[in-house]
Parts: sequence; structure tokens; C-alpha cells
Amino acid sequence: MARRWAAIGLALILVIAVAGCGLRSASGAVLEAKSGAIQHYDSLDGVKITVAAKDFTEQLVLGNMLSIILAAAGADVTNLTNTPGSFGVRQAMLNGDANVSPEYTGTGWINYLGNEEPIKGEQQQWLAVNDADKKNNMTWLPPAPMNNTYAFAIRESEAERLNVTKLSDLARLPQQELTFCVESEFASRNDGFVPMLTAYGLSRDRLGSVTNLDTGVIYTATADGDCNFGEVFTTDGRIPSLNLHVLDDDRQFFPLYNLTEVINSDLLSAHPELVDIFGQLNPKLTNDVMLTLNAKVDNDGDDPALVARDWLVQEGLLT
Repeated sequence: MARRWAAIGLALILVIAVAGCGLRSASGAVLEAKSGAIQHYDSLDGVKITVAAKDFTEQLVLGNMLSIILAAAGADVTNLTNTPGSFGVRQAMLNGDANVSPEYTGTGWINYLGNEEPIKGEQQQWLAVNDADKKNNMTWLPPAPMNNTYAFAIRESEAERLNVTKLSDLARLPQQELTFCVESEFASRNDGFVPMLTAYGLSRDRLGSVTNLDTGVIYTATADGDCNFGEVFTTDGRIPSLNLHVLDDDRQFFPLYNLTEVINSDLLSAHPELVDIFGQLNPKLTNDVMLTLNAKVDNDGDDPALVARDWLVQEGLLT
């Protein structure tokens, strides 16, 4: 019994110690790489830059990607990839604990800046969020084509059978084919399920079954045929591995979540070369690229940092 209480006490001490560490990546090393198309900058030698990224697969890849690039360009990088949650990263940026993060324009506009209505158009939303966040000393760089937003997916075989490629195709399907799997939070959002139906000429009573599931379960449920249409995120690595087909949001209902780098404006003013560095990266980051990289982590079990570095080398950005 004494040993048991000693073990419990040690466990509590470890929990408290870990909690006291604050912002720290679970894999905070920065993998080494050398310059390629992205050059080494003498002006960045010894400049301390802290990258914060969130704690899900895509952000683990992206956070390591930014850290590796900045280190190869000459900076002294602290890698806070794996920071818990969007607001954990945002607070780190606001507090000055971090000064670079991979972020999504929709998250900035809706979640951080408190706007209820998204702005249509990638360029327009980027300009709006960049302008609005200047008061917080944040600069949003020109975004990548990658747009990690909501979508609906269907099994490839069913997409062929029903001849559907886009959301506007749903209005012509019979009721028994209109079966959906969605998460409960999405079902009640103002940019979620019911408004989406309205935008595409559908109503709840026109549908067959609608099943509420946890986000992770929806992918397998859709692949297994429990429903025809499952709510997904457009760059999730499970989409290709489960042979799902993402329907085109042809009326542009869903908010845009284009990826870019958010940089502390003082850091950017001192080092405008960061614009050139990430200007070489961002055009290469498409939905197809992120689907592939995310799948390497989620499906193949590869390390996110290695996935990030291997792709940067493959693209010739680094060596």
C-alpha cells in the first residue's frame, strides 16, 4: 500500500511538472536541412523565431515544415508544433510566445476576429482578415491554394452509380438516396448543414436518413455505406485511403479556409525576406498535396516532421 501511494504521488508530481512546462511541442526538434530554391539568408543568422502550430495531423506537418524552412534559411528556431487547439496557438501569438504560425483565413476571420459571415473569394477574405488583424500586430501572408474547409464526400463507386460530382447534383436524387452522416455541431452551425441544404435547393423533409456521428467515425461510416454523403474536411488524409470522392461546392457555400503564415508584424518589418521565403512555399501547397502528406501520417504511420522534410526536399525547396 505504501508503494502504491508513493507511485500515485510520483504520478501527480509528473502531471504537475508537465502542466507547468507551458507551451512545448511533443516533438520540438527541428530537423536539419540545407538551402535549395529557398536560400540561406545572412540577415536571418541567429534571429530567434518561434513557430506555433496546432495539435492535429495537418498542423503537425505544416508546423514542422515552417520550422525546417526557417532554420535552413538561417534562423534560430523554436518549434512549438503540437500546441493544444486553435486558441492555444492564437494566445501564443498574441502574448509574443510565438511569432510565426500556419493558419487558415476562415479561422482568423470567423473564430479569432468574431465575424459571423464569411467573405466570398479567396483574395477578398485574405485581404479582409489581414487588414482587420493589423490592430493585433499580425500580418497574414498571401495564402496557398489549399482550402481545408467543410465538404461532403461519397464512395467512389456510389458517385459513379448516382452520377454526382457536385453538391448541386443532390437536388435531382430521389429521397432514399439522400442519406447523410454529420457531426452534431455541424448540424447547428450557421455555416452548417441546414443552411447548406437551403443553398442547394433542398430541405430537411426532402432527405432520407440523417445520422449524427463523431467526426472521425463519419469517414468510415461513409466508406462502409452507412450513408451516401458524409461531412468531411477537404484535406483529410482518410479521403484517398477510403476511396471517397469529395463533391464540389459549386455554389461556394462553405467558408474558405485557405492556408497561410501569420507573422508578428514587427518581425516581418525587420525581416521582409520572410515574404520571399514563404512566397516560394505557398503556391505549392494545394489540396492534393496536403491530402497526400496527411495520408502518409494518418494511414502509413510516418512521422510528421519527416513527411514535411521529405516533401520539401522532393520539391527542391531544400536539400
